[in-house]
Amino acid sequence: RFILGRMVPFSFPLSKRALWDPVPMGDVIGAHITYYRNPKLSLMEKTLRLAYRHAKQNEKKSFSCFLLGTLAVNEDGEGITLTIDRFDPGREV
Repeated sequence: RFILGRMVPFSFPLSKRALWDPVPMGDVIGAHITYYRNPKLSLMEKTLRLAYRHAKQNEKKSFSCFLLGTLAVNEDGEGITLTIDRFDPGREV
């Protein structure tokens, strides 16, 4: 997970009984999505135009919204494709 632009190791909550030895073993490895895969972003033109129109009509300098899509592993197994095909302006409240 990222906190203020730097990676922070994750940890499990404390419990009374452990099913494994919590002492770290071995070398640290990267688990970032781009470490093993080549990412590709695909954005539908209609979605981009709708988001742009909403941004122009919004009187605030900054606003919140959602871009929704699907994540798929390519057929060759070497890359991933994120296809964004929906825009949701969300709610003000």
